[in-house]
Amino acid sequence: MPKTTKTLDLAVIRFAGDSGDGMQLTGGRFTDTAAVVGNDISTLPDYPAEIRAPAGSLAGVSAFQIQFSSKEIHTPGDTPGVLVAMNPAALKVHLPELIRGGTIIVNTDSFTKKNLTYAGYETNPIEDGSLDDEYTVFAIEMNKMVTHACDGMDIPAKTVLRTRNLFSLGILYWMYDRPLEPTENWLKTKFAKKPEIAEANKRALNAGFNYGNTAEIFTTRYKVEKATLPSGTYRNINGNYATALGALAVAEKANLKLFYGGYPITPASDILHAMSTWKQFGVKTFQAEDEIAGVASTIGAAFAGNFAVTATSGPGIALKSEALGLATITELPLLIINVQRGGPSTGLPTKTEQSDLLQAMYGRNGEAPIPIIAAATPGDCFLAAYEAGRVALKYMTPVFLLTDGYLANGSEPWRIPDISALPEIETNLVDSIDDESFLPYQRNQETLGRPWAIPGVAGLEHRIGGLEKQDGSGNVSHESENHHKMTKLRQEKVDRISQEISKTKITGDGSGDLLILSWGGSSGASRSATDQLQDEGLSVSHVNIRWINPLPNDLEGIMKKFKHVLIPEINNGQLIKIIRAEYLIDAIGYNIVRGKPLRASLIVEKVKEIIG
Repeated sequence: MPKTTKTLDLAVIRFAGDSGDGMQLTGGRFTDTAAVVGNDISTLPDYPAEIRAPAGSLAGVSAFQIQFSSKEIHTPGDTPGVLVAMNPAALKVHLPELIRGGTIIVNTDSFTKKNLTYAGYETNPIEDGSLDDEYTVFAIEMNKMVTHACDGMDIPAKTVLRTRNLFSLGILYWMYDRPLEPTENWLKTKFAKKPEIAEANKRALNAGFNYGNTAEIFTTRYKVEKATLPSGTYRNINGNYATALGALAVAEKANLKLFYGGYPITPASDILHAMSTWKQFGVKTFQAEDEIAGVASTIGAAFAGNFAVTATSGPGIALKSEALGLATITELPLLIINVQRGGPSTGLPTKTEQSDLLQAMYGRNGEAPIPIIAAATPGDCFLAAYEAGRVALKYMTPVFLLTDGYLANGSEPWRIPDISALPEIETNLVDSIDDESFLPYQRNQETLGRPWAIPGVAGLEHRIGGLEKQDGSGNVSHESENHHKMTKLRQEKVDRISQEISKTKITGDGSGDLLILSWGGSSGASRSATDQLQDEGLSVSHVNIRWINPLPNDLEGIMKKFKHVLIPEINNGQLIKIIRAEYLIDAIGYNIVRGKPLRASLIVEKVKEIIG
């Protein structure tokens, strides 16, 4: 049967299988190859919440979704058009999200009676015809195929079967006209000390590609052209690595040593992992035994003149809250990264959520305001981290950077910035005095930031601690009027950061029927929904805010030019509480808490419900 080629603007693929089936590796290789081809890409790794779930169980399913396109995209896609299911559990979990008419590729060798029972199937869905009317199903004996591909190799059968993910990847490479060489080169490097493993995976990859090319069941091949992106040098990057690079850039630009103190916690651990490899840049990392020790170490490091960073998730922030109050009252620069996950408590550690905005805003005793900035995309994590660090050093304050599990683990093409073009960083470091009148709380009149005096310098002695400071001297004070003054000063310092916030960018008209207001990981879906609604002729615009404390000075004026304001969030309504309280605007919330990013299609439906 002749094979045809069809050109697509975009495609969405999801790989799914057991946590040991290599789905993250498979998705990562497809992503890097798409980047080599020049597509715009967005990814969503989906890890099982129970890492040690039994093999073949629903709880142990791991997945990786990628959207790649010849045009600009903002999300990993709402629903996949192709589902690669390595076992019955993967099919069971992810079939409901596959588009009707979509393609299913399954490893039939894993559809054993035991695995079908684990997945809750009474009959084999590949054989009983239940999928035939709505989907195109390619049932392939992958175990058998990789065994044939590795015939003659002196490696264990178990090792051979582990190459099934590369076989499935080869099929997808054929389907979407992807080159094999980038993955073959990666295998050679990855398994340089185990060439037999590299060879086995290479054989499986090529076998999958050749199977697609020769098997009569495959009749259509798809082509997604190269995207037109701004000129520059690009790399594929995920949010955690971008965040770490942003923090490093702050230290390099400010000519400071970077100190990271933290406790490994999902999904923030990779920030620690990245920084621990940068000793050549003078980076010091401290893996603490608990969250409190982690943040306490950074306060000490900041007092000693380092650019101090800690990263955690919501449960870690809860434990760090007292120490963050200490960082606030001592007015030391500190970057606090919160990679938000599903909660409360341990909750869903591998799933994404915008769960901690109110915690970051109010989660300390007393009046302890901390500035908050939120990244919008995996690549934006770099600039958000840089901006947070810059403000922390300039204003002498701890600063929250909010990302989330989707941004942290998701990836996109990232244009490597020119470090020399990044904004300059001002610090309040002092290393000498002209007279004997050094006052540790004598403030910069523009920023209200206090001097950053390093311990051990003659004449710059001062005390820190959690007791209230006297304005100017920093001495312990219990005076009511002084406490009132210092409380107001700490808030005013945060408020003045608004002068750093650039003019708010509006996607669409400056007035109209409805404004979609987003923050953090909901930005991409909100932007995609806006584009679709505008294409349909609806009067809808979009604003994404990065600074939440303080809010942009022009935000109120923008919102009041629209009949409705819709705020989509992956929580029960956190930003909307702040917006309603601050501006007395009757904004509408759209809140879905599924442990997954918001879908653009659902936002579209909600907008149409509001404006008709």
